[in-house]
Amino acid sequence: MSPGYGQHLAPLATDFIQSLDKELKNQACFPFDHQERFNWHFVPRERKGPTFHDFNEQQKAAALTLMRASLGEAGKTRAEAIIELENVLREVENRPSDDSYRDPLNYHFSIFGSPDKSNDWGWRLEGHHLSLNFSSSKGTLVSTTPSFMGANPGIVLSGPQMDRQVLAEETNQGFALLASLTESQKKIAKFSNEAPFDIITSNDRKASELEPKGLSFSSLNTEQQTLFKNLVQVYLSRNTAEYLKKLMDRINRIGWDSFSFAWAGSEINQVGEPHYYRIQGADLIIEYDNIQNNANHVHTVIRDLQNDFGGDLLQAHYQLDHAASTLSD
Repeated sequence: MSPGYGQHLAPLATDFIQSLDKELKNQACFPFDHQERFNWHFVPRERKGPTFHDFNEQQKAAALTLMRASLGEAGKTRAEAIIELENVLREVENRPSDDSYRDPLNYHFSIFGSPDKSNDWGWRLEGHHLSLNFSSSKGTLVSTTPSFMGANPGIVLSGPQMDRQVLAEETNQGFALLASLTESQKKIAKFSNEAPFDIITSNDRKASELEPKGLSFSSLNTEQQTLFKNLVQVYLSRNTAEYLKKLMDRINRIGWDSFSFAWAGSEINQVGEPHYYRIQGADLIIEYDNIQNNANHVHTVIRDLQNDFGGDLLQAHYQLDHAASTLSD
């Protein structure tokens, strides 16, 4: 990856900011070291930052351009589909058409710091079932995590979008890997007959390595290892091709043998059968959970043990900036 990858995002973030009037700028823009940057979640709640409700067409276009440029094709497709699912959920729950609790326009944009190749800055898009966090330093994109995507319904059971499954690959390829395991392998991989109620890392500021580690990559046969790599690729390909390469280079440097696969809950791939899995390795944690709403409500997350929100690299810059500020006081 060339130094300065992600520098194309700074002009787009600047375009977005410049499209806003003074009031919306005040809502959208925070200092880079503001605690709001770490105040992330994936449930419906009050949030900072303007939403699509606040934007005119030019502002909406600038916001969407920034989102799409920050993601790979798989990420763009999923993000837009997750937002659109709010319309389905509104119908499923018999809410009025102007309901704001399930609302595809209720997604918030926040910019942290000044988007420029000489600065540390980041941005976030967040609303129900979507939290996308990006951090850049000196013109280089250094982090795309925490990255949460969810789907409710997991499978649309009625209406015009019946059978739509936004996170189908995450579900089906997880089950494909599980089905490939021998009974003895499953005994190691499966740590509980009951799925946890939600992803275990939750919305923690800093994720920690999870136990048990489950079945190691090195204990898989060649076919199973291919299925495992394909499953990891499903998640990491939400990123742009160049950032995906950065992550894959890290994995190849550390080694696939650092990875493990753990399962909990049902082994049946259908609505009504709660299940969970996680993948750990190369300082990454991927979690998948489907238990709520009669196991038709999917949560997925990618966490980076060393690099969420930019990790140690940006922490060093925080310390440098604060030291400089102290000296100037």
